[in-house]
Amino acid sequence: MIDYNPKNWWKFIFYFHKADTFRKLMPAMLGLAAYTAIFAYIENNILHYVPIKNPLTIHSLVGFVLSLLLVFRTNTAYDRWWEGRKIWGSFTNNSRNFALKLAVYLPENHPAKETLKILTGNYLQAVKEHLRGKGHINSLVFTEVYDEKYYKDFKHLPNRISQAMYIEINQLHKSGIINAEQLIVINNELASFTDNLGACERIKNTPIPVSYNIFIKKIIFIYVFTMPITAVLEYKFWSIPIVTLVFYAFAGIEIMAEEIEEPFGTDANDLGLDAMVKNIKGNLAEIL
Repeated sequence: MIDYNPKNWWKFIFYFHKADTFRKLMPAMLGLAAYTAIFAYIENNILHYVPIKNPLTIHSLVGFVLSLLLVFRTNTAYDRWWEGRKIWGSFTNNSRNFALKLAVYLPENHPAKETLKILTGNYLQAVKEHLRGKGHINSLVFTEVYDEKYYKDFKHLPNRISQAMYIEINQLHKSGIINAEQLIVINNELASFTDNLGACERIKNTPIPVSYNIFIKKIIFIYVFTMPITAVLEYKFWSIPIVTLVFYAFAGIEIMAEEIEEPFGTDANDLGLDAMVKNIKGNLAEIL
């Protein structure tokens, strides 16, 4: 995720980062400009068609419908991005609440504090990598009990770490360090971790329906590549930049929607999960 100042207009008008849609669409835009130029040359210098009355009427109507589809597409993608951000905000809050309760419930310098601090940090690290499809035990911090052997051969590391957290809490209850009421309170925080993970997996594993996605791309293609047929009659060679800019606007919106509909990756527009996990681990270390 890129940190930026949204009020700095001039910088972003003339600034292009490697993930910018302009860079991604540049080859297609140049090809479309060449295609429109050839069409304009043939029309204006060879064929000399009789001008058609209101030649852009049909494209104006189709463009209006396409705009509505793209608005719906972008809103749907942003809803997924924002829901992912809210879920990770819940991870942050729940981790703090869990640590604060442990800090009060457990005796000072009790070894379970350090163990649960490490396990909570491991859980969030594992969730982040699990959502990115890169889960590996090398990124975890091992303890004497929960070492490399404990995690070996488990594909779903967050579940394995969550199980260890439940084991620790259950042992604290059996030994009388925390009572039944405190156990219920702590259990709510532990359950929220799994609920948040399930919500993230729902977003990750439920993409936009493929037929809807393909339909929009087909409409954009047909709309843009038929636009020169009528645009050159009205605007002559000025149709070259006009058609190219229309393509940039429509295709750029579609590309942005594709990027933000899967918010847990490492693209520039994805959520800053690395910073969030680092921040949560800092909070845990400070509290416990």
